[in-house]
Parts: sequence; structure tokens; C-alpha cells
Amino acid sequence: MKPTVSFEFFPPNTPEGTVKLRTVRADLAAVSPEYFSVTFGAGGATRDKTLATVLEIADEGHAVAPHLSCVGATRESIRALLTMYRDKGVRRLVALRGDLPSGMVNPGEFRYAADLVGFVRAEAGDWFHIEVAAYPEMHPQARSPEDDLKAFVRKVDAGADAAITQYFYNLDAFLRFRDAAHAAGVTVPLVPGIMPITNFTQLSRFSEACGAEIPRWIRLKLASFGDDRDAIRGFGFDVVASLCQRLIAAGVPGLHFYTLNQTQPSIQLWKSAVGAS
Repeated sequence: MKPTVSFEFFPPNTPEGTVKLRTVRADLAAVSPEYFSVTFGAGGATRDKTLATVLEIADEGHAVAPHLSCVGATRESIRALLTMYRDKGVRRLVALRGDLPSGMVNPGEFRYAADLVGFVRAEAGDWFHIEVAAYPEMHPQARSPEDDLKAFVRKVDAGADAAITQYFYNLDAFLRFRDAAHAAGVTVPLVPGIMPITNFTQLSRFSEACGAEIPRWIRLKLASFGDDRDAIRGFGFDVVASLCQRLIAAGVPGLHFYTLNQTQPSIQLWKSAVGAS
């Protein structure tokens, strides 16, 4: 079976960003993605922008998966979003715990993503296809890999249909996590999250925040290029294209690209991956 592809966006903050994202979506739609997903800022910081972006994508006729976050959410606020999404024909969700913004004291009525998944199932039955997050290199706040795996299994048991991983550059980390999840009884699809490498400073900041490891040999090579953006992009493409090709050879059900609202890095990687499969 041919692997699927999906693309993630963040909600634009400016009118210019909104126009640009429409062009990006149109270009990415050319490869027939399974769906587009739209992120949700820490503590609901982008709630209105996320909603507007999701509804625009739905109105264009594309499958879209809005992110839902536990942090700062109430049962009533989630219930209202579920109703709105159902009314618009949205059939997918990405259910996450989310990040607690600095200074936020009320985390909301859902403590864990498993609680949110269970609530969605209780409210909407099987209407929504629910994706959850998985962490091949362990969630940065987990106490141990074993505890992190148990938390993942709880999300699946609560009703998740599939999982998207945090991005990674170590294939063995993903394969070991997949084996451990299967051994724990997980049978839902586990889709690798892919982060293109185009900006070393940005990637380092993201990775520090989310706990994704940049292997030493990659980090040193990227650092050696200094401000040579073309060299960084060329090397980054080679590294991630090889990873995507090996993942598809390993039988993953699909790839999920963190696009950062850019077209070319993700679409070129996808075409390289499926062209080599």
C-alpha cells in the first residue's frame, strides 16, 4: 500500500501570512495529501486564528485536522469546538496535552491528552478520526521511557485512531519505539513526523524546547556551514531525504511534514521519498 502524506501548518499572524498560506496549500494539494493539520498555540494563544484557518481549509474542500489542546480548556469550550467542527464537516482531530505558557496557573479541566481523547469519544462517538502525539525519544517531561510509553498507550486505549510522532533524525529511535509500542499492544498506525532542515538556529531552538535530539554529527556539520544558507539547505535535504526513504522502506504507513508554512522543503522531500520507494 502506498504511504500517505499529510502537512502541518501554524495559523498565520498577519494578512500577508494568510495569503501566503493559501498559496502553500494550493501547491501542497497537488500531491493529494490525506489531510492538512493546523496547530494550536500554547494555552490557546492562537485559538481564533486556528479556528479561522481550519474553517477556511474545510471550505476549500480539503480534509483538515485541527489541533485540540488540554491546556486552558474547559469541557464546555471543547464541546463547543466539537459541535462547530462537526457542523462544518470536519472529521479529524489532533488531540494533545499542549504546552503550559509561562505564568499560566490554571491548566484547564483536562490534565492529560488521554482525558481529552476520552472526552471527545464520549461526546462525538466515532465521528472524529483522532490523532495523538508519540515521542520516539521520550517526552521531555516524562520521568522515564517506560512511563512515557505507558502514557502513550493510555491515549490509544482512550480511543485514538492513530499517532503522529515528534520529529527525529535517529531512525533507530523510531524503530525501537515502534517495536516497544507493538509489544505493549498498540496496533494503531504510527506515522513519523518529519521536520525539514533549512535553518540551523531555528532547528536548534525548536529541538531544545521539544526534546528532539539533533545527532552530534548532524549538529557539527550544520554548525560548520556558518551563515551559508544554501549549504545548510542542501545538507539538510540530503539528511532528511535519506531518513524519509529509510522510513518508507521500513514500512511506515505515511509521513507527516511539519512545513513551517513553506512549500518546497516538504514537497521535495516527499517526492524524493516516494520516488525512491
